[in-house]
Amino acid sequence: MTPEPGDPVPLRDLSGHPGVRAVLDTLALHHITPEVRHLPDAVRTARAAAEALGTSPAEIANSLVFVATTHEGERQPLLVLASGGHRVDVDKVADLVGLASVEQADPEFVRRHTGFAIGGVAPVGHPRPIHTIIDVTLGRYDTVWAAAGHSHSVFATTYDELIRITGGHPMDVA
Repeated sequence: MTPEPGDPVPLRDLSGHPGVRAVLDTLALHHITPEVRHLPDAVRTARAAAEALGTSPAEIANSLVFVATTHEGERQPLLVLASGGHRVDVDKVADLVGLASVEQADPEFVRRHTGFAIGGVAPVGHPRPIHTIIDVTLGRYDTVWAAAGHSHSVFATTYDELIRITGGHPMDVA
């Protein structure tokens, strides 16, 4: 049967997607079976995710990958799980962590270090551990939502759970 204009589009189950599988497998290692939502449209921004979920952007844990440069010139990935309600102050983060600089990473750097494309970068499921900072603002909410390895998938978690599963360091990043 051919759908009529205006008919709801059925959601794809993305639980078998390699990125989503990496996230779910990592969460399972921490004895977590999260609520996962597969959304009809890509949610590449906190605003889009919040609209799709019926929450505020501040309740979205944006997974932002930066290039962190040490004072010795070494470049490494830095993952900041930031509340979607504000912007990360990269100079402040660099000072607090003792880095020479923190700069936005390009898509190739993000994929190489996380295994995910921008828009689907999850807080876990990376090929190797990544130094992670977690925005203390996320602690204001009972539930926060994070990307689940695909731009159409998110999972529910908590601030405390993010700290536990990522080994992240709480910090005021704004």
